[in-house]
Amino acid sequence: MFFYREIIVDDEQLIVKNLPFIKILPAWAQELSYKYLSKTANLYILHGNIRDLLPHKMNEGEFVFARIQDYISEVLFGSRDIIAFYDRSSGVAFYSDEMARDYQTALAERYPDMDGADFIAAEPDQSFFYLEKYFLMNIPRKKRMVLILDYAETIIPGGDMIRLSEEDRYCLVTLNRWSHDPIFTRGDVSIILLTENLADLSQRLVASPSTVKVSIPLPDGEVRASFLKFMGKKGYFLPDRGINAEGVAAITSGLNLLNLNRLVMESYSEDVALSLEYLRQKKKEIIENEAAGLLEFMETAHDLSYVSGHEFVKKRFKNAARAIKMGRLDVLPMGYLIAGPIGTGKSFMVSAFAGEIGIPMVKFRNFRSKWQGVTESNLEKVLNILKSMAPVAVMIDEADAFLGDRDQEGDSGTSNRVFAQIASFMGNTEYRGKIIWFLITCRPDLIPIDLKRQGRAEEHLALFYPDTDAEREALFDVLVRKLDLSIRKFPVSEVLKKFRHEFSGADLEAVLIRAKLRAAMSDRAFVSREDMEDALADFIPPAYPHEIELQNLVAVLECTSKEMVPRRYRNPDRTKLVQEIRELKSLLGER
Repeated sequence: MFFYREIIVDDEQLIVKNLPFIKILPAWAQELSYKYLSKTANLYILHGNIRDLLPHKMNEGEFVFARIQDYISEVLFGSRDIIAFYDRSSGVAFYSDEMARDYQTALAERYPDMDGADFIAAEPDQSFFYLEKYFLMNIPRKKRMVLILDYAETIIPGGDMIRLSEEDRYCLVTLNRWSHDPIFTRGDVSIILLTENLADLSQRLVASPSTVKVSIPLPDGEVRASFLKFMGKKGYFLPDRGINAEGVAAITSGLNLLNLNRLVMESYSEDVALSLEYLRQKKKEIIENEAAGLLEFMETAHDLSYVSGHEFVKKRFKNAARAIKMGRLDVLPMGYLIAGPIGTGKSFMVSAFAGEIGIPMVKFRNFRSKWQGVTESNLEKVLNILKSMAPVAVMIDEADAFLGDRDQEGDSGTSNRVFAQIASFMGNTEYRGKIIWFLITCRPDLIPIDLKRQGRAEEHLALFYPDTDAEREALFDVLVRKLDLSIRKFPVSEVLKKFRHEFSGADLEAVLIRAKLRAAMSDRAFVSREDMEDALADFIPPAYPHEIELQNLVAVLECTSKEMVPRRYRNPDRTKLVQEIRELKSLLGER
């Protein structure tokens, strides 16, 4: 059984002696505790939210908070005889002066000609040599020891073995040997590596069966609420009227405690109450910074009432929105595949859905890097943030180009690993209704079936250009409202019939902007019929007939309901459809 002695919280000490506590540890610490007690491993990698304050539950609803080094030293391994620390900046250090003196004395007796500074050097090869000698001296004395290696990615960095320096190779071999050597595994010596992202470490060590990997999650709502109450007792937490700690905790999903502390202290220093708008803006700013530009919050002031046509798709989204508001997350698809030719408003439809249900929506930005290992590390960071933000909608635009597939070559397997990582995460049913994926593309045929199958992007929806005069007129009315145009009343249907373009939503929006410009140049606040007719007469739709037809056909082939499909495509033979697609691809020079 583990025990802890004390935890430092701010300038206060909270001391509890000889308290058994495995049952009140957070899940990740329980996992670490059970692995330690099983005596099956001695090398542990703690990753994830390791730079945060970690909560330890004392009584019901009450927590104390500590840095990870203090948490491991005090809470998890407080009864160890020797607790040592190492990082490349500080070199070797110990939990207490008594432990440090014993280390120096023992090594000075064995190596009398060496300078004491050599025993605590910042160079890992030198420090590891002396630490190993010290551990071997203490194993026969039944001493219980733990070594905490911070910033482990600087000690055993990821990458091909051939690219590692001699020092990095030495560290990798040493840690691997410590994890296998019977003297270390049978003796009570625990090695703990700390890193934010597993992808930053040597995969030889990460993938070793003798290595235990423990993920530390971002704090949940209960922990955030407890932290806010703690800040409230100090007089820093200033919520707006009608908002309490639990309410702020619910809104701030995705923030760790250090970020929450920053938010609260900025509010306090600015003498601004924590209102809903203040929290929303600060959360957006903090998470985008935390994600290092890899995620972008999608701001939307529109709901599905701003979407014209596409009644079947809107009905599906409205049903999903209703299920979310009812708390029936179990009936939601894991994700959506949104197909259709360019200019049909796919991205706008998805952002309108987010506005309908009131949950945050983020958009993946380019997380790929030319440096080996950085891409996987970036993706790991993004996925961890998504887990903590739930419920959240995730938009991946141009998904066919963004996600790649399992068979990409030429980048040392990075694309293959990234694809597998995303596919595995998307298919985790634990996040059903909590993380909703939207894969948007005009070429769904280029998205691998791994991502389109049931259990990932389950619902396949398609958007097409307006097919009837009524649909075109409805689109016109919605765009006028969206663009906040002042229109002099005239029969819209007559004007649209006069110019028989096959308009996409983007085309018609461009025409309206041109008409608005003509009105402005005539010093008028409203758009007249003449403005519209002149803009329509001048407008030449982009001429990509073969590309548009291909995009239409692959979207039709992807549809799982006839109601979504335009009339002219509803009854074609699928074999003939596939043949037409092949012919168009051949015409465009595709395989």
